Amino acid sequence: MGETAVDLSGQIESAPTLVDSKSKVAQFQKLFRVPTEVPDLKELIKQSSQKVRPWMEFVNTTNFKTPLSIPRTAKRIKKNIEYFYGNYLFVFLGLVIYCLITSPLILLAIVGSFYINRYVNRCYENKQLTVFGMEVSKNQRYLVVGLLSMPVFYIVGVHAAIFWVLGASFFFIMLHAAFYNIELVSPSPETEALFGEEV
Repeated sequence: MGETAVDLSGQIESAPTLVDSKSKVAQFQKLFRVPTEVPDLKELIKQSSQKVRPWMEFVNTTNFKTPLSIPRTAKRIKKNIEYFYGNYLFVFLGLVIYCLITSPLILLAIVGSFYINRYVNRCYENKQLTVFGMEVSKNQRYLVVGLLSMPVFYIVGVHAAIFWVLGASFFFIMLHAAFYNIELVSPSPETEALFGEEV
């Protein structure tokens, strides 16, 4: 009998290996990992309040001038945002507080969500919550309560309030930054050389 040559070249896929359940749990937890490094609100406000310029300087109407050109306006906006960073942050926070006060349903929904988070964490403070044989971490509990709160937030109009606050903040901050003549308050040699004296 003659020999028959069989071509065995090519790529053969190996059989899939079974993944143990612990690595599946680790992959699931990695998928829903929530950042644990949340900045402290008190520390953020403290740092920002140190950068706040005097409010009388911020609202001084004698320093408001129309810009002479578009490049000059862009430079002025950049410099004003750097100089009045703390003031602009407090303008933003003031608009957020105004929005919460004028929309009590939004405030009620946010307080309710925080209360449910606190209740769930208090119930499972000393014992582990397991779902389908997997342990649920504290961050994952926050995520689940947050996801379950989303429909309520949508119904009470949180999305509209967020866009209103962002839009109003952008409008007021850009309006102030474009028309406030920062060169009168803190002249620097580079701005004087770049812009010259404003008439």
